[in-house]
Amino acid sequence: MPSQQKKVIFCMAGMLSFVCALGAVAALGTPLWIKATFFCKTGALLVNASGQELDKFMGEMQYGLFHGEGVRQCGLGARPFRFSFFPDLLKAIPVSIHVNVILFSTILIVLTLVGTAFFMYNAFGKPFETLHGPLGLYLLSFISGSCGCLVMILFASEVKIHRLSEKIANYKEGTYAYKTQSEKYTTSFWVVFICFFVHF
Repeated sequence: MPSQQKKVIFCMAGMLSFVCALGAVAALGTPLWIKATFFCKTGALLVNASGQELDKFMGEMQYGLFHGEGVRQCGLGARPFRFSFFPDLLKAIPVSIHVNVILFSTILIVLTLVGTAFFMYNAFGKPFETLHGPLGLYLLSFISGSCGCLVMILFASEVKIHRLSEKIANYKEGTYAYKTQSEKYTTSFWVVFICFFVHF
């Protein structure tokens, strides 16, 4: 590969890697992973609500890996609430999975930054073939992509299999029972997906 072409390719790869790292940092700290709507089953049964009346019993929330907010509705008006996973929800959520999601997100950020440094070193320096050369970059990109994949799989299992949204909605609610109606992944989750895709 000609020297100038090599510099351009490695510089572009380094910039993409750096953008991925910034995106992963932003995704880790924002409460934009999931947007969910939930239904106040108990309240609707008490007043035998039907049709358009059911809208008065629909609440919503959005959350990330550390905190979130939402609105509960049980026919008596909106009740906004805020929550943080640490320490508020430690008894309600699957802590081991949640901590692993945060851990692998952090590893993804660190490895992506290391990858950026290696790409730039390959562009402008004289790399050693095994550690800093193409094989090292392929390996580092593969590990980073795998971490991104693990983050998505673990978070999706926490949300879908362990019913995270429902547990959050019902946390410290003695009187009313809430059931999740819909959940959709939002910006931060898709940023991690893009990082995973770019690495591969």
